[in-house]
Amino acid sequence: MLFSLSRLRPQQLYPSVRILPLLLAAALLSGCGVNTIPTLEEQAKATWGQVQNQYQRRAELIPNLVETVRGYAKQEREVLTQVIEARAKATQVQVNVDQLTDPEALRRFQEAQSQLSGALGRLIAVSENYPDLKSNQNFLALQSQLEGTENRISVARRDYIQAVQAYNTEVRTLPGRLWAVVYGAKPMATFTVAEEQQRPPQVRF
Repeated sequence: MLFSLSRLRPQQLYPSVRILPLLLAAALLSGCGVNTIPTLEEQAKATWGQVQNQYQRRAELIPNLVETVRGYAKQEREVLTQVIEARAKATQVQVNVDQLTDPEALRRFQEAQSQLSGALGRLIAVSENYPDLKSNQNFLALQSQLEGTENRISVARRDYIQAVQAYNTEVRTLPGRLWAVVYGAKPMATFTVAEEQQRPPQVRF
């Protein structure tokens, strides 16, 4: 007697039929960028960490710079006070990675740092009136470190802007927009003023 295939159930004939939809789903998920949003988000957060590190480095240089200038230009009390107050405000206004989707939080941070940049610019300009200060080795070293830090700030800001642009593009366009709904991902805020407009003037000695 011949064995009839028709008497077998479909799952007996094709045991892989049940797992085929799962394999197809896995292939689709891997191909449509399910991991793209988390990856880009982490990259943006990492670059923001570098932005904060460089601004913190600048803040740490300021007390020594102020004291050096004070030693030669005590009469510039108003400028020195402005720098001290601007530094205090800038160090108080912080943005953690959970606030990067809040444009207002980043605006306050940028405004505080911009005010500090302006105050530093005035302080550096004051040095032009004091030849002894301009030739002081400690002041020269601090001014050089400040200039180097400003350059690193510029690079860190650029990297953050680019990382946020990549992330925001993903969450606003298909298929990333669909995954953004799943993850609850929101666009991140970015800087609205060019770094060049915030940097203190470079003083060459």
